[in-house]
Amino acid sequence: MIVLRSALFTLWAMAITAIAGTVAVPAALLRCMWGYHVIYVWRRCYMWGVQHILGIRTEIRGLENMPAEPCVILSKHQSAWETVALQDLVPPGKYCVFVLKKELLKIPFFGWALAAMRMISIDRSAGREALDRVVEQGRDRLQEGYCVIIFPEGTRVAPGETRRYKVGGAYLATHVGCQVVPVAHNAGELWPRQAFLKKPGTVTLSIGPSFSAAGLSEQEVNRRVEAWIEGEMRKLSPHRYTDAPQVQGQAEATEV
Repeated sequence: MIVLRSALFTLWAMAITAIAGTVAVPAALLRCMWGYHVIYVWRRCYMWGVQHILGIRTEIRGLENMPAEPCVILSKHQSAWETVALQDLVPPGKYCVFVLKKELLKIPFFGWALAAMRMISIDRSAGREALDRVVEQGRDRLQEGYCVIIFPEGTRVAPGETRRYKVGGAYLATHVGCQVVPVAHNAGELWPRQAFLKKPGTVTLSIGPSFSAAGLSEQEVNRRVEAWIEGEMRKLSPHRYTDAPQVQGQAEATEV
C-alpha cells in the first residue's frame, strides 16, 4: 500500500507542478499577483495529495508565536515536505520567499516557477558575496511584506542528525533588525531524505517563540535558534537522541 500511495502521489505532484509552473511563470513575469495565486492553488493541491494520497497529516504547535509582521523563519530541513508546508505558516494575505541555491532554478517547471516568484537564489561558493546578496534581496522582500524562509543547515538532514548552522539567515536578520522565528519538525520520520517511499502518519511542526535580531550578532542569533530547534527536536523525535528528555512537555496543538 505504501508503494502504491507513493507512486500515485508522485504522479499527482508531477501533474500539478507541470500545470502550475506553466501558468505561474508568465503571470509572475508580468509582475501581477496572479503568479502567487497560482502557487497558492498548487500548494493546496499538493498538500491535499500529502494528506489524502500519502495519508500524512500535520499537527502544528505554537502557531500563536508567529508574528504579524514580516520575519525571517529559520527551520529544520529533513525532506521536501517542509518546503511546501512552511508556507502555510505565513499570515493570511502575506507571501513568503525562500533563500535557495541557484541550481534549483534550472529544474523544469518547478525551477522556472521559483525564478519567476522572486525567490532569493545564491551561489553557495561565493562566500561573502552570497551573504551580501541575501541581505540586499532579503531586505527588499521584507520591506515589501514577504516573510523569508531559510534552512540554516543548508541541506536536508536525517532525523537525529545535526549539521553546522550556517550564518546566512542570522546575517540577514541582524542587518535588517527583524523578528526571527525558529521552527522544528519531524517530517523526516515519514518522508525520508530523497526517498521515494513515504509512510502515513502525523508530522508535528513546532514553532518557537520569536525574538528580535536588532542589536544581536549573527552568532548570538544562530546560537538561540540552534538551541531551541535542537532542544525541540529531542521532544519531537526522542528515540533519535540518547540525551532526549524522558518526559515530553505538552503544547497547544492545531491539526490541519
